[in-house]
Amino acid sequence: MRDQRRSPLASVGLHATLILASAVAVFPPLWLLVTSFKPKSEAFSTDVVKSPTLDNYHHVLADTKFLTWFGNSLFIVVITTLLGVFVAATTGYAVSRFRFPGMRPLMWLLLITQMFPVAILIVPLYNIMSTLGWLNQPVALIVTYLTVAVPFCAWMMKGFFDTIPVEIDESGRVDGLNPFGTFWRLVVPLAKPGLAVTAFYTFITAWAEVAYASAFMTGEENLTLSAGLQTFVNQYTSDWGSMTAAAVLIAIPATLVFSWAQRHLVAGLTAGATKS
Repeated sequence: MRDQRRSPLASVGLHATLILASAVAVFPPLWLLVTSFKPKSEAFSTDVVKSPTLDNYHHVLADTKFLTWFGNSLFIVVITTLLGVFVAATTGYAVSRFRFPGMRPLMWLLLITQMFPVAILIVPLYNIMSTLGWLNQPVALIVTYLTVAVPFCAWMMKGFFDTIPVEIDESGRVDGLNPFGTFWRLVVPLAKPGLAVTAFYTFITAWAEVAYASAFMTGEENLTLSAGLQTFVNQYTSDWGSMTAAAVLIAIPATLVFSWAQRHLVAGLTAGATKS
């Protein structure tokens, strides 16, 4: 049998490449964190923090509309995530389990909607929201984010439901469950990995989006977090300390949601690995 061990030189090259890639990935968020603790006069300094301060965080939380933006974003994200997961899961289940007229065109339509860039969709969506009187209303962003997240998530959920045996649905019908009861009580618990990833993708879509939030919402009272960041740095002012501090605060909820999704994803993948 041929020896598969790597040579010392190959091992050194592999580890050096991994270390370099890790450093490139970690450096931007690390430098953002470091800058957020610098005084404003040292924001562009390449030195490590000489005199760390919390002034940037205090200014963001006490002297700006950050908490209002946070509340706006939280409301929009929670509603978008709940609706997105429900609509994507039910759509994916229907396409996976049932055969009905127009099913194939529906799947193609879900796929085609992902091919249009944001720049093309802003104007028609803006006109629609203006006609409906939804500008400067959370519903405008909720509907927009659902149109972005649901098609991709529905495709993804279909793939998860395809891996669940159809016999489970048949056993539910034998026990007297209707299609929705079978879906909710038997299939959904087995699709936790897909639901976790769907929830995370929908959350990130709504939490970090800038273009639609800037176009549909005006006035500091109506801005979301991503749009509010632009008020710190524009053509007239440049408060990089406050912007970096706000960016760190914005990243915390995303990190927590990612940790939750990752934990549930691993748990869901290993739940059926052993027999009781």
